[in-house]
Amino acid sequence: MAPRPSEAGSSETSRNLYVFGATSFFNDTASEMAYWIVPAFLLSLGAGPAKLGLIEGVAESVSSFAKLFSGLLTDRVRQRKPLVVFGYTVANVLKPVLAVTTAWWQVLLVRFGDRLAKGVRGAPRDVMLAESVPREKIGSAFGLLQAMDSAGAIAGPLLALWLLVHFSFRGVFWTAAVPGALAILVAVFGIRETGTPQPRHGSEVAPEANDPRTASPSAEAIATEPPSLQGLARQQAAVHLPASFYYLLFAVGLFSLGNSSDMFLVLRAHDAGIPTRHAPLLGLVFNVTYTALSWPAGRLADRLSKRAIAGAGYLVFAAVYFVFALAPSRAALWAAMACYGLFYALTNPVLRALVADTAGAKVRGRAFGIFFFVTSVAALLSSIMTGELWKHYGAQLPFYFSAGLATLAAGMLLTVGLFQRQDAERSN
Repeated sequence: MAPRPSEAGSSETSRNLYVFGATSFFNDTASEMAYWIVPAFLLSLGAGPAKLGLIEGVAESVSSFAKLFSGLLTDRVRQRKPLVVFGYTVANVLKPVLAVTTAWWQVLLVRFGDRLAKGVRGAPRDVMLAESVPREKIGSAFGLLQAMDSAGAIAGPLLALWLLVHFSFRGVFWTAAVPGALAILVAVFGIRETGTPQPRHGSEVAPEANDPRTASPSAEAIATEPPSLQGLARQQAAVHLPASFYYLLFAVGLFSLGNSSDMFLVLRAHDAGIPTRHAPLLGLVFNVTYTALSWPAGRLADRLSKRAIAGAGYLVFAAVYFVFALAPSRAALWAAMACYGLFYALTNPVLRALVADTAGAKVRGRAFGIFFFVTSVAALLSSIMTGELWKHYGAQLPFYFSAGLATLAAGMLLTVGLFQRQDAERSN
């Protein structure tokens, strides 16, 4: 059997790692320029924590359904690049629209569209990345991608801080269009397809016996049907995800019920006396740690237990939220925000690599879609619950609640191995 492009070391696919990294850098530069000043901008429009929770919750809900459908579609279609390009294009066209909003519900519409676009591009991008590198380097690849992503999240707040000295919030939103346009251009001209190409007209190429996409006439027939929910369902029904994946999903979903929008951390810091003009600096402190540790964490995950590394990340999250609940001093909040970057580095790239490892190649898109869907729905509920709990009981309770769920989920991650052994025994 001919090796996959990644196994052969093809430059056409291995270049995707660096192209995705550059795209993520420019996209996150644009996003983070706006993201960390949205709470203060909403306050200027007369919206408080409850409205923020509603905005972030609704935005994540549409993202969750987009991620689910996109994941199913990724396993179904041969050309995945259009999905990725569409996601980056829509998100970066919408960001400057914040500059002309005058009411909180208009911010909601912009966030709705931005999260929809992110949901569409997430699964196909991650599947293409997994197909572009050898399996033993998946953790390192996701770590490098996340490092580039969070490097943009450093550049974004720095630019926002400088711009706020000279311009208003709206000026920052307008300027975000520049790195956003660069992200679109890199995606359009840099990404290379990794899926199985269609046979050329008149060529006689025998299907590989071990290639899941051409293994049987029925699979090929399904692959040529027009995209539809019914067709997707028929294709996926014959392939099952392992029990270890669903247990992992339950643990991560439980954690996500306490993982509300990071905007609540910004609001809590504001309540503790940190000025709103320093909000981009909070993002900078967080993202410096995130950027510095993401790639090392991903490389470490290729050598050690991914479950243990992600579980340690959840414990770091619990400690951070416990400090934000107490808010003993401004210095403690700044230190906790730096540690918050460590949480992201230990979980975001590592969990995605764990999903890629746990699911088979034939259903990797489906696995990512379900994973993103469940975590997004849980984030929706978390943001709404946090906003309401804050409104009625004060800031401490929702932060204590999140810390408790994170501790429980960390313990569950360490037992996923029991289900992985059961899956191995069944396969034997």
